[in-house]
Amino acid sequence: MKNLLILGAGTAGTIMANKLYKKLPQKEWSITIVDKEKDHYYQPGFLFLPFDIYQPEHVVKEGARFIPKGVKLVQSKIDLIDKDQQQVALEDGQVLPYDLLIIATGTDIAPWEIEGMLGEEWQKSIFDFYTFEGSSKLRKKLMEWPGGKMVVHISEMPIKCPVAPLEFAFLADSFFKNKNMREQVDITFVTPMDGAFTKPRAAKELGYLLEQKNIRIVPNFNIEKVDTTHNKIVDYGGKEVEYDLLVTVPTNMGDPAIERSGLGDDLNFVPTDKHTLQSLVSDNIFVIGDATNLPASKAGSVAHFEAEVLEHNILNYIAGKPMDASFDGHSNCFIETGGGKALLIDFNYVQEPVPGTFPIPGIGPMKLLKETRANHLGKLAFRWVYWNMLITGKTIPFVSAEMKTAGKDIQKKVSQTIQS
Repeated sequence: MKNLLILGAGTAGTIMANKLYKKLPQKEWSITIVDKEKDHYYQPGFLFLPFDIYQPEHVVKEGARFIPKGVKLVQSKIDLIDKDQQQVALEDGQVLPYDLLIIATGTDIAPWEIEGMLGEEWQKSIFDFYTFEGSSKLRKKLMEWPGGKMVVHISEMPIKCPVAPLEFAFLADSFFKNKNMREQVDITFVTPMDGAFTKPRAAKELGYLLEQKNIRIVPNFNIEKVDTTHNKIVDYGGKEVEYDLLVTVPTNMGDPAIERSGLGDDLNFVPTDKHTLQSLVSDNIFVIGDATNLPASKAGSVAHFEAEVLEHNILNYIAGKPMDASFDGHSNCFIETGGGKALLIDFNYVQEPVPGTFPIPGIGPMKLLKETRANHLGKLAFRWVYWNMLITGKTIPFVSAEMKTAGKDIQKKVSQTIQS
């Protein structure tokens, strides 16, 4: 009996457990998945919790219910991955051997990486919304906050879901308008990037929306410290931004076990072939989702598209065949813009977001790079798709791992799309 071991039962790990359990002969392969958490979180929902759009029960469910009954689930923290001995030591003392390993350990916030961020003011005047706890506590704060200077801040890239901080700023604008207190709130978006987003053409459109909503942007801000005595963040060049309420995205890092095992880069992400998803540290180790060091967005859609490729490549690897499936960096995401509307972007390693239709070329019903009510409803509907289809490994109609150019206006200049 051979052992397939999956580290991490988040989005990527759970998808792979479901896909491979259906494909691998049960008399030949034993599948085990390891995760320290008993709960499974719908992480895109963390964005909506602070604004009372979602309730806590919408974003958290028992993780075991999504793991196939024939897959062994082990609840423990990972201590060490020994690639030479082909085994993983857990903190509870168990040692799990493997013939094939999938690392899907994700990424998490590391507020201690920034001086002054993690202290007495953490979750009092300084909040994250990338964790269930942080988002829930920020929810309570916003219900009673009288207004002032709100700073929405990104510490450094890469981060999970690069558009989420922008979405937070847009939803905050809408939230305070609905509470008839927008004039009492000054919103500033602070980023280490030179624009609103990593892709230039989309950044132009998103920058326009910031301006339209009277949200000031401070680009090229490389944070050195949080000065909680004077309520300001300071960058290495001496720039300062004052806040009354700091909503920050701390440094994102991979699992500490990756560092202890000597398998990662400076941020504990595993070097990975960007097309095959085979690790660069060992032939029988594959990596998926946020745990990779790929130049792709760390987002649920990317994990979904990677899973389609990884399933094929793992089956070929086991059969001794070439890994001919290729991941193209495909990512798509809805960007909430407030007021019951959203944008949708679809892109990959080489193609920036452009106008067009999605998922059916020429039909839609979603419009790319355009604010619409349908896009907003699509984002809300995705929660059902996530719980009932995506993490259970089911095929989502009309959505393929490879980014399609049909239905996209590749040549059209996008500067007129949102304004028109």
